[in-house]
Amino acid sequence: MFISELLLMLISEISVNKSAPFSLVDTDTNTDKWPKSRDEVWKANIPHTHLAKEKSDQNWMVVKGDKIEFPGGGTHFHYGADKYIAALANMLNFTNNNLNNEGKIRTVFDVGCGVASFGGYLLSSDIIAMSLAPNDVHQNQIQFALERGIPAYLGVLGTKRLPYPSRSFELAHCSRCRIDWLQRDGILLLELDRLLRPGGYFAYSSPEAYAQDEEDLRIWKEMSALVERMCWKIAAKKNQTVIWVKPLTNDCYMEREPGTQPPLCRPDDDPDAVWGVQMKACITPYTQQVQRARGSGLVPWPARLTSPPPRLSDFDISHDKFEKDMDTWQRRVDSYWNLLTPKIRPDTIRNIMDMKANLGSFAAGLRDKPVWVMNVVPEDGPNTLKIIYDRGFIGSMHDW
Repeated sequence: MFISELLLMLISEISVNKSAPFSLVDTDTNTDKWPKSRDEVWKANIPHTHLAKEKSDQNWMVVKGDKIEFPGGGTHFHYGADKYIAALANMLNFTNNNLNNEGKIRTVFDVGCGVASFGGYLLSSDIIAMSLAPNDVHQNQIQFALERGIPAYLGVLGTKRLPYPSRSFELAHCSRCRIDWLQRDGILLLELDRLLRPGGYFAYSSPEAYAQDEEDLRIWKEMSALVERMCWKIAAKKNQTVIWVKPLTNDCYMEREPGTQPPLCRPDDDPDAVWGVQMKACITPYTQQVQRARGSGLVPWPARLTSPPPRLSDFDISHDKFEKDMDTWQRRVDSYWNLLTPKIRPDTIRNIMDMKANLGSFAAGLRDKPVWVMNVVPEDGPNTLKIIYDRGFIGSMHDW
């Protein structure tokens, strides 16, 4: 579903001049350019305004004439996503209240993203978020996100694994979260655990985080017991928000009492196998390589982009081959961009898809451009998506 949405978005950003084959013309009258598009889009492009009425008290979006404006609000952050993000960083004592934590947090997973203002306001901190929303009564939320120029994906936490490898994200987030994390032996929370890196955070904003009534208290107690058995610890807790942190090593798992639920996943279970694979109600332990590194082994962003990622060894790719791939794609991207520059106005390209991303070097070649790349890895080839996430990019698997 995301693929068609993104292709439509690219078509809306670039129009072809039929009198000059393959010539691209500016589309000033059709779409706002980044970064202006983060805060307002043309209503004609996405004529869905019911959310503005339904969420009028929460500052999600406002219809003003021919435009739809996004003040940056949300159900849990009436005063704006930027202040909310700074508050999360403050809870964790990060330098300058910057959630990127000096480059240690780069990839974020936002569950139930709404119109993706959380992800949109992270971009200025060199954080890229995969914003996930389901195909429900608000199915146009993903369209809003892509029209605004914010990465987003149409999907749901259901029965099958999400199309991301293990250890993809430094932080997962769910705001005003009404997901039933306790269902089916905590299988949805265990899927988040699979996706989080060693020492990764889960920021959970919800009434039961402070237990205001009997039902919230029950949920909070059961959820607290579940994450304790998963070896998560509370990193910070304030008002309606709690932030848990995942362990760095397998030590805690080994110290649990025999028979403790949820169990560890079987040794033959591949945590990076995601295409059509059922979720499993088990904890994904770390590999020996991660154990030795006592963490992900990744350097902070932006050095992470060009540093050979640890999981290269999973594919027997040498550091020299990795660097040659990066150099080759840098030359190609520079050539592409030089060819495009005379044909288009500045800032008319924002959302880009790499349909066969391999190691993600195409995206790396665009690192100095005001664009983001959805890196797609075909499901019938090498699962290099984990290398792409290790480099600080986002992507998905797809069956073309």
